[in-house]
This record gives sequence, structure tokens and C-alpha cells, in this order.
Amino acid sequence: MTITITVEKDGYYEVNGTRQEPTVSLYVIPAASKLRRMLKDTKDLIVCPGVYDGLSARIAMEVGFKGLYMTGAGTTASRLGMADLGLAQLHDMKTNAEMIANLDPFGPPLIADMDTGYGGPLMVSKSVQQYIQAGVAGFHIEDQIQNKRCGHLNGKKVVGLEEYLMRIRAAKLTKDRLHSDIVLIARTDALQQHGYDECIRRLKAARDIGADVGLLEGFTSKEQARQAVQDLAPWPLLLNMVENGASPLITTKEAEEMGFRIMIFSFATITPAYMGIKATLERLKTDGVVGVPEGLGPRTIFEVCGLMDSMKVDTESGNDGFAEGV
Repeated sequence: MTITITVEKDGYYEVNGTRQEPTVSLYVIPAASKLRRMLKDTKDLIVCPGVYDGLSARIAMEVGFKGLYMTGAGTTASRLGMADLGLAQLHDMKTNAEMIANLDPFGPPLIADMDTGYGGPLMVSKSVQQYIQAGVAGFHIEDQIQNKRCGHLNGKKVVGLEEYLMRIRAAKLTKDRLHSDIVLIARTDALQQHGYDECIRRLKAARDIGADVGLLEGFTSKEQARQAVQDLAPWPLLLNMVENGASPLITTKEAEEMGFRIMIFSFATITPAYMGIKATLERLKTDGVVGVPEGLGPRTIFEVCGLMDSMKVDTESGNDGFAEGV
């Protein structure tokens, strides 16, 4: 038997003379599964700029990054107007992460800071469950004491190894119980207080109980960063690059050559935002104008933030609110 299929220009097709309407089934891969596949199926460095609100996330997506990172420092600064001293809690972090992660269901997966997990094992479990429900693709949880601070400040203190592993274990049990692909990243801030060897010991222990990725915060040299990749291979490591922080400048090319699998730039958007806003407001104060370049009006910002998609939804639903444009 011969079957003849003819595809027409309008997308319809004929099977032995019978016209058929095309059926397309779309399946949205969960962000966590997408991130896990990126780690498993490629050897490319996953570069995630740090974003702290909806606009910074939208801009990062417009530029075309394949992953995003919600910075705890940026979230604390933007939502609370406070320094990163452990002041942002689960509600602040989860709410911000949920908004960013759901801007585009087909967009880049989001890795989010989870600090210390915000308490004991029960609180860690609750935090992981809420991050999963929020659509977060991956998170890192650390070994600092509850009264923590930014990883690139001095004076950090960490809990004992067993308490740290209790946090990792609680996170792993929760994601397994919920059958989630969310990527568990074990972070240690023990370098300042206990030295390199203790960091490796802690990360190996976290790896052995099921953490997916490791993060040693605050490398003091490029050689130390390279050594960590070798000491923990083939376990994937994440590099947090904070320019003018505690670590030397490492480029994405250097990080990839060292063997890192994920690289986050925590202050990638909030520091330039500070610089730009401050310079603009100083001009407003002295010159009486903001000085926005010609052609950069409200519509440009709105288009970055999904204006056209919103108009399309409204129009295709049968409303005429945008019949005359905007």
C-alpha cells in the first residue's frame, strides 16, 4: 500500500487525498531537568549572570544567557535595602526567585542562593520544597553560621562538619521525596576559618551523601581554584566570580579551561545598576535632567519586559484593548 502525504503552505497536509489539520504537542521541560541535562549532556561552561529583580533578569534573557543566578546579596539590597548579613529570609528569597523563574517558562533555568537553609533540618526541608514549587532549577546551601554574611566579606564563621552535612542531607531527602530534578549545590565558606584542606574534606563529604555540584567560596588564587577542580574531579564544580571581591579575577575562558562546569557572577547586574543610577541622579541634581539617550523611551523598557507578548495574549483572547497599538 502506498501512502501519499502532501504538505500545503498553510501548514495543513493531505494523507491519500484527505485533508488533515496539523496537531502539535508541546511539552515544557521543567527548568530543573533542563539544568541537569545541561550538566550531563554537554561539557560547556554554564555562565549565569547574577540578577536581582525582574528587569535585570529580563535583560539577561534578552542578551541570550543560557542560565541565570538569583543573588542573595542583590536580593537583600534590592528588596530590603540592606547589606548581605543574613537579613533576607526564606520568604524574601523564595518570592523573588519564584518571580524570576516564571518570567518565561521556556527561558533559561534559574539557580538561586539559599544561604544556610534558614534553620535546622525541618526549615531546610521547607526551604527546598518552596524552591521546587517556585520553579527554581538549582540552589546552593552553605555551611556558615545562621548569623552569616556575604561570602566575600571578612570574619565569616562556619558550623561544624556534622551540622553542615545535616543541612545537605535534609535538602537531598526533600528533593528525593518530591521526585524533583532540582540541582543541589553544596557550598563551603570554610576557607577563611579552616583552610583549603578542610574545604575539600567538607565538599567530598557533601558529594558522598548526594550533592550534585560543589562550590568552594572565596578562592585566594587561580592555582587554588584549578587545584580544587582536580581534587574533586569528576564531580562538577561551580565558580562564583565576584570582581573586586576576595578572589582574583577569573574569566569565563579561564574557568572553562580549569574545568569548572557552572560560573555565576553574583554582582553582574547590581553593581552596574548602582553605577548607572548614581551617575544619572547626580546629573539630575546638578543639570536638572536625567539625560536619557534619544530613542530610549518607556516603550523600549516595556518591550524588554514582555510588552509584545502581553499584547498578543490580550488580542488573541478576543479583546480589542490594543487594537490601536500602544
